[in-house]
Amino acid sequence: ARLTRVPTACFLSPPQTCPMADVFVYGTLKRGQRNHKVLLDRTHGCATFRGRGRMVEPYPLVIAGERNLPRLLNLPGRGHRVFGEIYAVDEQMLRVLDEFEDCPDLYQRVRVSVEVLEGEGASEEPPAAERRLQCFVYIATTYPPEWAQLPYLDNYDAQGAHGLPYYPRENR
Repeated sequence: ARLTRVPTACFLSPPQTCPMADVFVYGTLKRGQRNHKVLLDRTHGCATFRGRGRMVEPYPLVIAGERNLPRLLNLPGRGHRVFGEIYAVDEQMLRVLDEFEDCPDLYQRVRVSVEVLEGEGASEEPPAAERRLQCFVYIATTYPPEWAQLPYLDNYDAQGAHGLPYYPRENR
């Protein structure tokens, strides 16, 4: 479904009043990571943290390329059930994320099923049917074949034991 344009007043209203799409982030956009500021910048639109989650189907998450980017490879059924965070975003933020992720050239935005592990502000566990969401995720469908042979991660952290420092765009 197409989202409608959200007025700036969205920031002052409860998040549920904004037309939203769910996005699952697994890399540098997560809290505590270098690019999380993109989701926090209100000039980009609305982004509301909904909780932590894990992809229902396994995918390979690797660190690859000259900038050591976390990349989710489009090889469903291989790898791990990747952990990440779920955000409800408005259409403006979704466009910003598409541009940030160089979609559709570097990544493609596809829907995947995500199991909600911890919801924001939830005092009790939701019923099983409500613990899964269809979320957009940015995934690499074109990549060098050797990337599929790299070590698979289930949870990305730029400071992780992998020893591969992330090099942001501005450091190119």
